[in-house]
Amino acid sequence: MTGSVGDAEDMVQDAFLGLARARQAGTTIAAPKAYLTTAVTRLGINYMGSARVRREMYVGDWLPEPVVVPADGSGPAEHVELTDSLSMAFLVLLEALSPVERAVFVLREVFGYGYPDVAMMTGKTEVNCRQIFARARQRIAAERQVTADPPPPRLRAEGEELARRFFEAAAGGDMAALLSMLAPDVVFHGDGGGKVQVFGKLLAGRERVTRLLVGVFRRSLALSISLQPAWVNGRPGAVRYDAQGRVVSVLELDVVDGVIQAIRSVSNPDKLGHLGPVSDIGLL
Repeated sequence: MTGSVGDAEDMVQDAFLGLARARQAGTTIAAPKAYLTTAVTRLGINYMGSARVRREMYVGDWLPEPVVVPADGSGPAEHVELTDSLSMAFLVLLEALSPVERAVFVLREVFGYGYPDVAMMTGKTEVNCRQIFARARQRIAAERQVTADPPPPRLRAEGEELARRFFEAAAGGDMAALLSMLAPDVVFHGDGGGKVQVFGKLLAGRERVTRLLVGVFRRSLALSISLQPAWVNGRPGAVRYDAQGRVVSVLELDVVDGVIQAIRSVSNPDKLGHLGPVSDIGLL
């Protein structure tokens, strides 16, 4: 709903506080899960109303805050499962929906709630929710280029191997190897939020993206920036750290049919704080 780890955590905390206050006031909560999900959904709808205004004023390409899981898949199983369902590309597509459309679509498509539950959580009728979902699904399908489904184990392993070779080639300045791993129409999205210098909205084309990557990694080597493979929003990627172990940026790779179709880099320091201390180097 939010594209923001910190704001999502705040809403969850607010929902639990609301539950605690209701119980203290003597209210009987027969279904705590339904109560909390409804509270978070409605908080999310209110949040999106104000967030849309902020994003209209956002400097450069907007990407959601990265959710990072170690490359070995360690961590809570539900955490890994959820991030598999929320790639950056999918979250960006959801930005095209209104707050209520987004809530209905996420509850129904991602979490599998029935229409009676969706209606209760959003304050709409079942008939209205069916119409909203059909409209939202149609809008998403018209623009969708990647699915929200997690890659099967075989493709996941292939994606990890391709990511490993890709980062090695970028670090070594091997342009021929990079060109072979990128789709002809590959795009690079960079989110610096106006705080880290990046180019315009996006960079497209295999040769242009390759030149950018070689330049970025050459500068990284000079600044002793290291790279740690990770799964980013359910896709292969990496976290980059400076010499002091502070986060510089997070990269996510969209792998389709054995080649990289899109690269997304989040370097806006406001979106990296949940991962640890953030570097002040200001690299893409």
